[in-house]
Amino acid sequence: MDLHALGFHETMETHEMINFKTICLVRSKLMQGICFDNDLKAMMEKDVHQTMAAIEELKELYEKARTNSDKG
Repeated sequence: MDLHALGFHETMETHEMINFKTICLVRSKLMQGICFDNDLKAMMEKDVHQTMAAIEELKELYEKARTNSDKG
């Protein structure tokens, strides 16, 4: 048994977090196009960069996910 693998519930929660962060990313990108306040636009751009970094981090974690086809 691999002690560094995610449990099934952790795999599902990681998947849900990736989905949520992806929705946040898309929303921030879309809102930038209709925003006229430069300060707000800058905040949304910062959010986009932070969200992309979070998604990459979650993807690395998701690689340790267990599936039904995994043994152990």
